[in-house]
Amino acid sequence: MSSSTVIPSATLGTNGPVVGVQGLGCMGMSEFYGETDTAEALATLDRALELGVTLFDTADVYGSGENEKLVGPFVRANRDRVVLATKFSIERRADDPQHRGIRNDPAYIRQAVDASLSRLGLDVIDLYYMHRRDPAIPFAESVGAMAELVQAGKVRHLGLSEVTGAELREAHAVHPIAALQSEWSLFSRDVEISAVPAAAELGVALVPYSPLGRGFLTGSFANAGELGGSDFRQHQPRFTGDNAARNAELLAPVQKIAAAHGASPAQVALAWVQQRARVHGLTVVPIPGTRKRTRLEENTAATALTLSAEELALLEPIAAQVSGDRYADMSSTSAARE
Repeated sequence: MSSSTVIPSATLGTNGPVVGVQGLGCMGMSEFYGETDTAEALATLDRALELGVTLFDTADVYGSGENEKLVGPFVRANRDRVVLATKFSIERRADDPQHRGIRNDPAYIRQAVDASLSRLGLDVIDLYYMHRRDPAIPFAESVGAMAELVQAGKVRHLGLSEVTGAELREAHAVHPIAALQSEWSLFSRDVEISAVPAAAELGVALVPYSPLGRGFLTGSFANAGELGGSDFRQHQPRFTGDNAARNAELLAPVQKIAAAHGASPAQVALAWVQQRARVHGLTVVPIPGTRKRTRLEENTAATALTLSAEELALLEPIAAQVSGDRYADMSSTSAARE
């Protein structure tokens, strides 16, 4: 199933920006998923815009700022058409490549936004997310500092990532939240415990990251041992050893449905995520990441695929049978605080 049709649009939050109903995650263009190809990545950004993708997602942690530098010129060249989302709070250190700290204190937030604006070459960020929450910092204090960025004209809309329903309500009471970005796929559904109901109630859009299970749902690899040495999926429990073998068996219904539609497993997985909008009564704008135009075209075509009730029923049991956690360390995710 392939198409060059421009995808439909949706609104993030009650008064947020209008974007294509599928966005593009840019992380892999700079780091984490093996070797990168800058020329093809930039061509993918241009092709995405042609297809109606207008939400482009990055973060200061991706490539230690290099991803923001990569997408900046593209955003500036298409400023009136692009909604740029970036994130703060995961701190890295040049002297310790493995270090991942979490910073939510107001001073750090003010420092982080200025650094991102500088790397992007922009005067304002369209959607600014708190990437992870540090429970040691009062949430109202952190969100209040983010709200000040809106008042200062540095940020247009606020977002959160990996928070619980209770945390989303607390933040929304301080300042309207346009979008919640959390992992959501056929393999990862813990966001449905409390965050999805709260988002539907508050009018907050869901922006699922890793809607393709970090590529596993596509069938492109069956075990992380097949991946290159710089690919961080080698350290994710569900893609290694016995977990990977058991999880690969769960793809059978995805492949069966794909064959029936003349579609790819990736398109079925994305169609399932897109249809969560109707199931839960909220806006859903997944951001599958890719750095290749062919994959981008395949992904956007999934917005035209509708799964039947019978097909959705076949897919329903998958998440409960998945072996292994999303990360080796789940402490910074919303699941750890539910």
